[in-house]
Amino acid sequence: MTRWPIPQPMQIALDAAHDAAQADEVPVGAAVVKNGEVIAVAANATRTPPDPTGHAEIRALREAATKLEDERLTGCDLYVTLEPCAMCAGAISHARIARLYYAASDPKGGAVEHGSRVFEQEQCLHRPEVYSGMGEGEAAELLKAFFKERRK
Repeated sequence: MTRWPIPQPMQIALDAAHDAAQADEVPVGAAVVKNGEVIAVAANATRTPPDPTGHAEIRALREAATKLEDERLTGCDLYVTLEPCAMCAGAISHARIARLYYAASDPKGGAVEHGSRVFEQEQCLHRPEVYSGMGEGEAAELLKAFFKERRK
């Protein structure tokens, strides 16, 4: 099996995931790219402050929308270290993200290729192109180590 280099935006998202783990947050990171430039980076922050919507994807989309002064992130790509949940997939659709790249699949909570498969629903307003697997090994290992440490 050929291992391709991890693109810079995914590496930036992985770095954000490491930062989340250091902050005792679930290690997920995201980066928004426009015209080849990373314009927003975020890590999960649901515990401090308590915010159930503080997923890395939501936080990165908010930051990008603020920078672009537009709720529609047309032409932007999103790199995230874990398959988005239903809430995040809905936000990705509403933001009109062009391409979604995610590292690790999430059979339990993911909603892109698992669960509700948000982008396949008739009611989905916008469907980004979806690419998975780049950086999967590092993202999955980071998540496994994080949860293993908490189960001791």
